[in-house]
Amino acid sequence: MTIKMQKKRVAIQGTRASFHEEAAFKFFGTDIETIECESFKKTCDVLKQKQADYVVMAIENSIAGSLLPNYTLLREYNFPIVGEVYLAIQLHLLALPGVKFEDIKYVTSHPIAIRQCSDFLDDFPQLQVIESSDTAACAKKIREENLIDTVAIANNLAAELYGLEVMERRIESNKKNYTRFLILTNKANETATYNKASLSFQVGNSVGSLAQVLNILSEHNINLSKIQSMPVLGKRNEYNFYVDIEWKNQPDYDAAIRKVLKHTVNFTIMGEYVKNDKV
Repeated sequence: MTIKMQKKRVAIQGTRASFHEEAAFKFFGTDIETIECESFKKTCDVLKQKQADYVVMAIENSIAGSLLPNYTLLREYNFPIVGEVYLAIQLHLLALPGVKFEDIKYVTSHPIAIRQCSDFLDDFPQLQVIESSDTAACAKKIREENLIDTVAIANNLAAELYGLEVMERRIESNKKNYTRFLILTNKANETATYNKASLSFQVGNSVGSLAQVLNILSEHNINLSKIQSMPVLGKRNEYNFYVDIEWKNQPDYDAAIRKVLKHTVNFTIMGEYVKNDKV
């Protein structure tokens, strides 16, 4: 008897063929069940209700910077981070097959994607730019409503899924743009070995309090790959610090964590996972 394995259910913010689904495919492979959600909070709710096994959540972009509201969600829901994936952001101009450039009146996409293609759009001031909530949703709308006067800025995955032609390829201004996504689940990482962790903590409002923590990491050969601060809601001069750290020797990490605990409050290991920074 053949036992059919259930597909991993992965919640994403946005529509199928969005960059979140592309990131999910890169991390898990294409044999997954994608669960579309209208917001990042909804993805967390779906995971909490066990209607999904994983969430793929964007956390930073090399041009737009950190997605600060998502750090709040990470702390609020406290789901373990079990992985990461970096995705090169390549943006194309998509249209229905047969549409000519001179027929185009409107360009639609997510506001960030539009900004990332500003150099290209500046060359065509006659085109009216329309902002939308999702790149892939714009491509889907063109197909469903048979819009022959509209093009979408989206990825190649959207062109394939919604049967659109790539009218202009790689129109993003910065060709080295990437987004980092986190992989969340509702159980701890089962990987026996890991070399990266995401931490959050607070320190006292005194001279050198944060420096003490950073010095401990340095003394134990721990690389600080990112640090992000956010105010503690309703408390003046108090901040949550979110840091990503990497190491080569597990004993160095274990010793550093034991010492850091003595110099912080509300210390949380948000996730321990394998570094995966290939774009």
